Parts: sequence; C-alpha cells; structure tokens
Amino acid sequence: MPSTVAFQRSLTKARRPVARRLTAAVTVLVALGLLGLVPPAQADDLNDKAAALAQQAQDVQTSLEFVDSGIAKSAADLVTYQGQLPGAQAALSDAQNRVSAATGVVTSLAARIDLAQQSKDKITAQIAADAEKATATKAMIGQIAAQSYKAGGLPVNLTLILGAGSTSDLANSIDLAEQALRSQTAALEALTAQKATNQNAQARLVAVEAEIKDLKQQADAALVAEQVARDEAASKKATVDKLISDSAALNAKLEAEKPRIQAQLKQVQVQQASVSAQIAEIQRKEREAAEAAAKAEAERIAREQAAANNNGGGGGGYVPPPYVPPAVGDVSAFGLQHPFAANVPITSPFVRNRPVPPGTADFNGTGYYDHTGIDFGAACGTPVYAPADGTVRLAGQTTVVWGGGNVLWISHGVVQGNALMTVFYHNSSVLVREGQSVKRGQLVAYSGNTGNSTGCHAHFETWLNGTPVDPMLLL
Repeated sequence: MPSTVAFQRSLTKARRPVARRLTAAVTVLVALGLLGLVPPAQADDLNDKAAALAQQAQDVQTSLEFVDSGIAKSAADLVTYQGQLPGAQAALSDAQNRVSAATGVVTSLAARIDLAQQSKDKITAQIAADAEKATATKAMIGQIAAQSYKAGGLPVNLTLILGAGSTSDLANSIDLAEQALRSQTAALEALTAQKATNQNAQARLVAVEAEIKDLKQQADAALVAEQVARDEAASKKATVDKLISDSAALNAKLEAEKPRIQAQLKQVQVQQASVSAQIAEIQRKEREAAEAAAKAEAERIAREQAAANNNGGGGGGYVPPPYVPPAVGDVSAFGLQHPFAANVPITSPFVRNRPVPPGTADFNGTGYYDHTGIDFGAACGTPVYAPADGTVRLAGQTTVVWGGGNVLWISHGVVQGNALMTVFYHNSSVLVREGQSVKRGQLVAYSGNTGNSTGCHAHFETWLNGTPVDPMLLL
C-alpha cells in the first residue's frame, strides 16, 4: 500500500475524464473494420499463445463493453478467428505433408509388390520349365538303360553261350554298352543338379511369397494411414475455410455497423462524462459536509473550552481559532473486503491508457482506452457482498449508466478525509434499494449478464474522491 501522499499524487496525475475509456473503443471498432491478420501471440508454448490470444480478444471486448454487446462479441470473435488462422493454416500444411508422405509410402509399396510379383512369376515359370526338363531327363535315362541292356548289358561268357556271331560283333556290343553307360551317368548327374536347382528355386519362391504377403499387409496399413491423413487434411482445410469465411463476414458486419456505433459512441461518451461528474459531485458534497461537520465540532469544542476558561475567571471574549483540516488519511481505513466469498478470477484488470490491440488503426490520434474497473469472471448468480458499510446511491435498471444493466452504487462516506464509492454493473439482480443503509459483508446483489455484456461477469469499480482507482489497491 503506497503512502497517503504518494497515493493522492498518483490519483491527481491519473485524473482524466471517464469518457476516455470509451474514446478509444471506437478505435478498436473502426480499426477492426479495416483489420488485416492479427499477428499470433509470440510465445514458445502453445498454451501461452492460446492464452495471449484469448486475452487479446478479451481486451477488444472490454474496450466496447458499454457500447454494444453484439459488436463487442463480433469484434472479439474477429480477433480470435484471425489470430487462429495462421496456426490453422500451418496445421493444414502439416496435414497435407502427411498426406504426401503417406501417398509416397503407398506408391512405393505398390511398386515393391509389383516387382515381387514379377519375381514370383519368373521363379514359378522356371520351376515349371525345370520340372519338364527333369521329366525328359528321367525318360532319357530309362531309354539308355534299355538300350544298354539290349546292346551289351550281359556278361561276355553268357553272350558267347547264347551264340554271339563273332568276336567282332561282341566287341561292338560292348562299346555301345559303355557309351550308353556314360550317357546314363551324365544324365543322372544332370538330374541331380536339376533337383538341387529346383529346391533352391522353391525356397526362393517361398521367400518371395512371404515378402508379397508382408508387403500387402504394409500396403493395407499404409492405405488406412493415407485415408486418415486425407480426412485430417480435409478437416483442417474446412477449419481454415471457415475461419476465413467467418472473418470476412464479421469484417463486413463491423464495416456496415461503423456509422451507427460511432454515433452511439458519442452518446455514450456524453453519458459517461455525466456519470463521472455525478459521482464526483456526490463525493465532493460528502467531503464538504464531512469537513463542515469536523469544523463545527472543532469550533464547538473550542467554545466549550473558552467558556470553561471564562467561568474560571479568564477574561476577554472568545475568538475561534482558524480551522485547519486534518491531513488526508490512509484509504485502508475503509477496511474494504472482497465483494465475493470465493476466489473469483480477474478476466480484465484496471488499466489506464491501455493500447488498442495490435494491428488496429489509430482513431483521432488516441490509440488507447481506459478500463476504469475490474472484470471478475463470476458466474451468473454469484453472490455480491457489500465491501464496507455504506448507503445505496443507485440500484437496479437505470438510464444513468448506458449498458450497465442492473447497477449498484454504494457510497461508503468519508473516512479520514477520503470519500469512497463502490460500483457494480451487469448484475442479474440487486437486492437493496436506493437510500438503504448496508453493512459490510451484507448480500446486496447477484452477478449476471445484463446490459451490454457478452457473458456472465461482474464489473467492479472503486471511486476515490471523484476519480476511479484500481480496486486491487483498496481490497
């Protein structure tokens, strides 16, 4: 907590019309009508990128919070879509690369299967041809054996007994038998070699058939993978096409709505300036009244002391001393408690002079907007409790605040020279009425989505001495 003097100086330095928080809202709106691709968040982690993009969309939506809920939602969606587009296009490119890779695998396997099938056909034909050769060789061996038997297969003495014509005839018969025997031996050797060749060919055929079976299984799996990759690529392309289509539609909508929003913005700015003036006037009167009361009390005490002195014999008439107001005290003296019982996350913080989102055009040289409160991500129906004792200044639906829905203003009076008011917008219902006194921790409302709001949340402001300040400095 800063010192009282430093805190007051920071308030003086930061004091600007509240309408500034809407002055640059049209910056976002007008620029989004002319928006190109919003650069993706520069973060290493994908979750950080998603969070940064979500915050960027939230910033756009916050800047248009009190202008038009539909336009705020469209503008935020446009930022989201265009921020997601580069990633979606990269995912599509990656999916298409996987399709190309899967197609290459399928083509390669098909070529390998074709080669293996050709090898199988060749081996099968070779085995069939070798079988024919073996059959012919076996037949030839049989013929040789028969001729050998006829020509000279009998012992010489038996031939003579059976009546060989002459010694010359017998010699010729023996020569023929020897020749036949040599031919038979050669044929047997060829048959043995052919058998070994056939066995090798048969082994190669078994291996090729196993290879073909394995390749076909791989090809089936590759075809499935290719189809999965094609389906994924088609899905990614549909996502990209939709992002482009939705972005174009929203861009056209924002462009068409620009004149109406600009006119409405001027009205909102006037009304917001009026709201700021009203709160400042309320708190000015409260501080003046508190100071007058303190002065009157000081004078009363001084008169009583003077009277006591006169009764005791003192002389002269009473002249009241000049009143010197005490120094402004610490704002922590209000003892504000959190308006929610649970730990509700902050979706948009208090920010002075927040730049418009990257990629947007500057409008009238402003290039910023003020978010003079805190948006809490409270679900609809979340109980809202009075942060401190006070008096209800405004409650329920009202034309005082454009787009605030069910509003609640609680004045917490003046403590140590400081006037404080807490403000709640977009409540689903308000349980107290104007002029009612409330106690610290009392249930006063339920958060909601009324007014110009794009979702359940609670907009909470703290006004100190006529100026909005960061509630987190007070809670």
